[in-house]
Amino acid sequence: MLRHRVRSAVLICSGLILATLYAPAWSVLIFLTAVASIAMLEFCHMLDLARIPVFRIYGVVCGIAIITVTFFTLGPSPEQLAQSYKWECFILFATVVVVCVRQFPQKHNDQPLATVACTLLGVLYVPFLINYFTRILFTWDDVGIRDSLGRTGQLLLFYAMVVIKSGDIGAYFVGRKWGRHKLFERVSPSKTWEGLGGGVSASLAGSLCFFYSVGGVMGQVSMRLHDAIILGIVLSLVGTVGDLFESLLKRAAGMKDSGSTIPGMGGVLDVLDSLLFAAPLLYIYAIMFLPST
Repeated sequence: MLRHRVRSAVLICSGLILATLYAPAWSVLIFLTAVASIAMLEFCHMLDLARIPVFRIYGVVCGIAIITVTFFTLGPSPEQLAQSYKWECFILFATVVVVCVRQFPQKHNDQPLATVACTLLGVLYVPFLINYFTRILFTWDDVGIRDSLGRTGQLLLFYAMVVIKSGDIGAYFVGRKWGRHKLFERVSPSKTWEGLGGGVSASLAGSLCFFYSVGGVMGQVSMRLHDAIILGIVLSLVGTVGDLFESLLKRAAGMKDSGSTIPGMGGVLDVLDSLLFAAPLLYIYAIMFLPST
């Protein structure tokens, strides 16, 4: 299992690095919408196993719409940033209305509240959070649809991957070696406080290494030493929350993995779980606290 996990991780990281450096922007849109769609379907499959009916097609379509409008409206100017928020709010509002109206003609659904609530939860949990990768990649750099990604988006994306996945690796090996005290056994029996400490330490180390390797300059924004320390710790903790939340969903559905798409790792959600909560936090922190260069 570990061998398959390492092989898949190497292939995913290699493909991600090459795509981020050389792929045109339109291919990033296709990739993000495809990932969001697969992850949304995995989420809906969990609900099927938990015997909660959901409107999966509406969830997938609304998710694609959120990412697409952000991609085509977002840019480095304040006007473009405001425009992207307006369109995202409109799509979310339309999603709520469509899902509620879709419930009206269902005569034999004895769980209307669960259906509406879980469909909307899926949209907010999967494509809405994945869309923060779109924001990370296209907020600071003026990128045409055929252009490669800008320097700021590239570095922030690499930074997020390094910090979160360093934490995942640190938590895995420290937890296996020294883990004794359960973190939340009801949610995830394998996670321990020792593993959490190892994960936070590894994320902090990854953050500091990345910070010093780029001199604190990430394209259009700069990172100071205290930013690297804060983000290294907080992103790891928030990533753990995302990991635990997905474990809670899988446990409720009676599943070990969200899918079998990626050998050794499970489904797309199993790979993204910690990143789904960490990417929005990184984006918000960068917008609010990282000064422009």
